[in-house]
Amino acid sequence: MDYRKLGPSGAVVTAYCLGTMTFGAEADEAASHRLLDDYFAWGGNFIDTADVYGAGRSEEIIGSWLKARPTEARQAVIATKGRFPMGTGPNDIGLSRRHLNQALNDSLRRLGVEHIDLYQMHAWDALTPIEETLRFLDDAVSAGKIGYYGFSNYVGWHIAKAVEIAKARGYTRPVTLQPQYNLLVRDIELEIVAACQDAGMGLLPWSPLGGGWLTGKYKRDQMPTGATRLGENPNRGSESYAARNAQERTWAIIAVVEEIARAHGVSMAQVALSWTAARPAVTSVILGARTPGQLADNLGAAELTLSEAEMERLSEISAPQPLDYPYGKGGTNQRHRKIEGGR
Repeated sequence: MDYRKLGPSGAVVTAYCLGTMTFGAEADEAASHRLLDDYFAWGGNFIDTADVYGAGRSEEIIGSWLKARPTEARQAVIATKGRFPMGTGPNDIGLSRRHLNQALNDSLRRLGVEHIDLYQMHAWDALTPIEETLRFLDDAVSAGKIGYYGFSNYVGWHIAKAVEIAKARGYTRPVTLQPQYNLLVRDIELEIVAACQDAGMGLLPWSPLGGGWLTGKYKRDQMPTGATRLGENPNRGSESYAARNAQERTWAIIAVVEEIARAHGVSMAQVALSWTAARPAVTSVILGARTPGQLADNLGAAELTLSEAEMERLSEISAPQPLDYPYGKGGTNQRHRKIEGGR
């Protein structure tokens, strides 16, 4: 079992985390409990949820599972999030002390616990002073309601500002960032990964399979149908079929993933997950499986070790698209990489 430290903290989690966004939405309570049972039977110990998943239902389902399985509950590291609206009032949203206090207490109640291991800010809030948010989180740690806190969907300057203010004020510092990260989406490497590494924070990548693209389930010039994410909604945000299908880069990456998978006799999903788990600063990769079969296949990535040559090949074919200054040709980042590479 591959255990890793939760960022700079002393807590340890498995390299693959069970994401529960489907709980209460695409999976009912019985199906969700089966996924939790299978994950813990495999040896996992890290569960990620959020108050908005299923409008609170995901947390409730996890709570009922924890109550029914005290042995597993004792080992479970629970992560949840707050920030998005859970009501219709003007204060039912954001990272203010008022909203976070209510959101945290509601999450504790739904989960049926007195302490949440990792409490994450689900997105940046430009209206609330960051000092207010950080002070609340520091107080929540002192009160024993949370063990650690982290961020999700923050950009580089959000992270740097929050960390420096926490240091200056003597507040507890963040330990993790949960970003979208996979072979198709690597833009966080331009600044966000470096900001996390500078702060000692670990990464918890979500959507490591690119919404299913990296499993090989979607075909070129063949509109998705059936019970798949894009079959149900072909225009699903950044995972949109039309947008990604039009990019030659998409199919070049998929071809290499498929070739390496065939060489190892494993699924494409396992190759994509293994690459992500091995990237710098990654603590735990969040698995968004919808069925026991998908979960079992995804967890098989823990048994796969890609060679250095395979990792380099995947990294080269999936490198972020060239950008203009300051990230691209002649930019500071490029010049620093050349200097560091020559040392």
